[in-house]
Amino acid sequence: MIADKLNKGISPQRFMDDMMKNKDTFHSLYNEFEWPNEDDKEFFESLNNRDDLRCLILMADWCGDVVKNIPVVFRALEISGIPTEVLIKEEHPDTMQQFLTMGGEAVPIVIFADTGGAVLGQWGPRPRHVQEVMTAFKQANPDREAADYQDKLAAAREEMGRRYGEGTGYQAVIIQELRDLIARL
Repeated sequence: MIADKLNKGISPQRFMDDMMKNKDTFHSLYNEFEWPNEDDKEFFESLNNRDDLRCLILMADWCGDVVKNIPVVFRALEISGIPTEVLIKEEHPDTMQQFLTMGGEAVPIVIFADTGGAVLGQWGPRPRHVQEVMTAFKQANPDREAADYQDKLAAAREEMGRRYGEGTGYQAVIIQELRDLIARL
């Protein structure tokens, strides 16, 4: 349940206006967004007929995955009519604890709830094909104190960057994952 968090966040526009880090990159990705196809755009526009969904996005402007992924999420949700609020991770540690990724605090987490605050589904912190790298890394390297942990982490992050790819092609994957999730709600 996240009922106590509904109407406690800030608007996506305020988040973008108030960014202290990565603002130029975030705004660039937001402005460069293009719908992968007309069918996806129509799906998100059709959500205006639903008044049963709310969205909270747990995030922070310092996070690379937020900068890469949330411009896409904002673009999809702004035509959907789904009320969307941003919860800054550091200001909502209780909520962060409810949405850990493999036991760790990873953002962004896009949370869909009903009007009463019951959680219906979530997406994040990154597209599945990118997250697979971090999942495999954490399973193979449980000891954070191991001598080679940081080197292996750097290699995992490099591979995650490769999986995001050049340009904005990864954005179509996020649109599809969000669409698949919302279609089940």
